[in-house]
Amino acid sequence: MQYNFPKNFMWGAATSAPQSEGHSLENGKSATTWDKWFEMNPEKFYNNEGPENTSMLYDHYKEDVQRMKELGFNSFRTSISWARLLPDGKTVNQEAVDFYRDYFNELLQNDIKPIINLFHFDMPWWLMEKGGWENSQSSDYFQFYAEKCFELFGDQIQNWTTFNEPLVHIEMAYLHGYHYPAIHDFKKAITVGYNTLLAHAKAVKALKDSEYANTAKIGIILNLTPAYPKSEAAADKLAAKNADLLNIYSFLTPALSGKINDELVALLKQSDLIDYDQIHFDAEIIKYCEVDFLGVNYYQPIRVQAPLKHAEKIEDPSDLYANYEWKERRINPYRGWEIYPEAIYDIAKTIDKLSDKPWYISENGMGVADEERFMNADGMIEDDYRIDFMKEHLAQLNKAIEEGSNCIGYHTWTFIDCWSWLNGYKNRYGFYRVDLNDYSRTIKKSGLWYRELAQNNGFD
Repeated sequence: MQYNFPKNFMWGAATSAPQSEGHSLENGKSATTWDKWFEMNPEKFYNNEGPENTSMLYDHYKEDVQRMKELGFNSFRTSISWARLLPDGKTVNQEAVDFYRDYFNELLQNDIKPIINLFHFDMPWWLMEKGGWENSQSSDYFQFYAEKCFELFGDQIQNWTTFNEPLVHIEMAYLHGYHYPAIHDFKKAITVGYNTLLAHAKAVKALKDSEYANTAKIGIILNLTPAYPKSEAAADKLAAKNADLLNIYSFLTPALSGKINDELVALLKQSDLIDYDQIHFDAEIIKYCEVDFLGVNYYQPIRVQAPLKHAEKIEDPSDLYANYEWKERRINPYRGWEIYPEAIYDIAKTIDKLSDKPWYISENGMGVADEERFMNADGMIEDDYRIDFMKEHLAQLNKAIEEGSNCIGYHTWTFIDCWSWLNGYKNRYGFYRVDLNDYSRTIKKSGLWYRELAQNNGFD
């Protein structure tokens, strides 16, 4: 069967500044939470692989852009490092400006549209010392940073996004322990989420108030993880609904409508987890949450059932739903994530019900450890598993597009193997293998397949 995609469909990949650039405490950049956490607790990081060097894109971006062009990319998403551009939150680092302007110019000269994200989990340490996203002033600091980005790079960049996966820095730092400060406090997580939402809105407003309001567009990158109930029982279906309210509609509804989801507010208000009066007070800024386009990161679904215990008051997400293992699931054993391509179609349908705004798959990919096992005699990793993964997900995406969904692109995670927080380089995702001894890049079989995909605007 032939799968064809719309004309001018975006083909490319995504990465982030902290996971690819390297030079993490050099060239005028100040520390982020990752730099400090690695300094304090290096044992938490796989193989003691910290954020210092990552993939050294800072030194290799010109050649890497040429590699993107060879793979047929017409678009690419990365981020600006807040701590590199504004090391103290106020003063512009001119070396960072020169680096980013040259990087973006390389992309533009090679007909690769840059989509530039403002925040990818890399909280500057100076702001973390003030409370990070718990601080009610954090959204104002972020607004200032956004304004500087638009001022310094607005003549080059026409497509901006505010946050990558805002739910992740909320959950991982305040519920699950994988990002600093690694605490478990649902009340604080809600506060962090609300301040993040305000920061997003203020950044959108900053662009709309700038000289580039008529030429630039701004969006947000959301990890949409649909919940599927264990059964048709009312309690299981309610658990799935509540999981979606928390994990999907918390940011999706504001991004598509400029309003916080009423059902979510009611759910959290009954346990005093959210200040309704504050939401009403902030309504004028919250309306700016509405975006021009949406990015969707999809890796896995969640399977839920009714909570295992009754709770009079919600004090944790487990009071709303419990996870369970679906007997028919397929698993990527390296990440422990379920492989379920059908969810991309379901996500498309969810978006279609809410809006006709353009959206794209901003991340989709498969992380595998010890890929050298699949290296052939010529030194190429034959990652057929990654090709099959993309084919299955693209088939479901194509089905949604054929039915009218306004999806405008498909980006993978990622272009070259990158550093991944506490996991370091344990799991590899790239079309190019990075040798950590000398940071050389070697194309994988999936890169050759993706080149044909982009050139043909489809696949068999």
